[in-house]
Amino acid sequence: MKIFRLILFVLHLGILFLLLGTLLNAYVPPKVFPWFNLLSLGFPVLMILYIILTIFWVLSWKKRAFVFMFAGLAFINPVKHWVNYSDKKGNSEIKVVSFNTRAGGRGNKEIAPYLKSQNADVLFLQEDAGKDYQFEGYQKANPGGGLTILTKHKIIKQQIIDPQDENVRIPGLQVDIEINGRIYRFIDVYLNPFRFEKDMVKLNGNTDTNEQKIKDVVKRLIPTFKKHQEQVSLIHKVIENSPYPVILAGDFNSVPNSYEYYHLSDGLEDAFLTSGKGSATSFHDYKFPIRIDYVFSSKSLEAISYEVDRSISISDHYPVIVKFSAENK
Repeated sequence: MKIFRLILFVLHLGILFLLLGTLLNAYVPPKVFPWFNLLSLGFPVLMILYIILTIFWVLSWKKRAFVFMFAGLAFINPVKHWVNYSDKKGNSEIKVVSFNTRAGGRGNKEIAPYLKSQNADVLFLQEDAGKDYQFEGYQKANPGGGLTILTKHKIIKQQIIDPQDENVRIPGLQVDIEINGRIYRFIDVYLNPFRFEKDMVKLNGNTDTNEQKIKDVVKRLIPTFKKHQEQVSLIHKVIENSPYPVILAGDFNSVPNSYEYYHLSDGLEDAFLTSGKGSATSFHDYKFPIRIDYVFSSKSLEAISYEVDRSISISDHYPVIVKFSAENK
């Protein structure tokens, strides 16, 4: 029994250090050490194992349980990036919807009626040319790159965030919009995708095949993380230089606690942390829970509701719907 507990203790310590590694994504960029970003992908599994082992020590009446419980406090906020409960109230002044339509909806005729039914002030679309959406009363910003913003309000200015590098896709679309006499900067984000197929990440009973699959996945992940770093830097400059309050939304192709999350949210509020309830999982094509769609805003705006609309399944992403109050002016 002592050997068994020793093994569990070493395992628990190992999981603790791996979890601490995910926190370093706030400081260490992928081009310096990409493996911390890789760890963020496994955060939910690592956290569940950590909690189970902590409960085991509590039930075993071991003093080390208090040490692991105390250390676990460091992960309260990171856990909230995935699962949260908040009861915000206020008057809605701006409603936004962010939705990756999956390669332009692939001819799905349900997408346009759904978007129109939302009656949103601003629609952020990713992986979409926007050519099928001609809603009465809406203006369109659609300069290319698979990004489209639709709005019921006056567009003051629009421009792509150009990486000036043919190997790095356009990461964002910047649109300045006047709403109720005030101008806001809306940034639609779509970071480089990993382009995985289900068969590439589905393991089977063949050890050699599984090992090769893992190697192939890592070979795709690391270079994409490094491209994300460049894209994040460009988007962050647009945020810093904005003379207006910012609402940033889209498909980051990155999980919470990643380098991308920490640096794109720098100086902004995660609407899910402010007003989200339950799980923020938005990508449902795999069984593993993944949150890669986000809505952030300047602190002068307050999110009063956050919904991942799981009532429809017309893409491999669920739409994210957020309402803001501009009372904190």
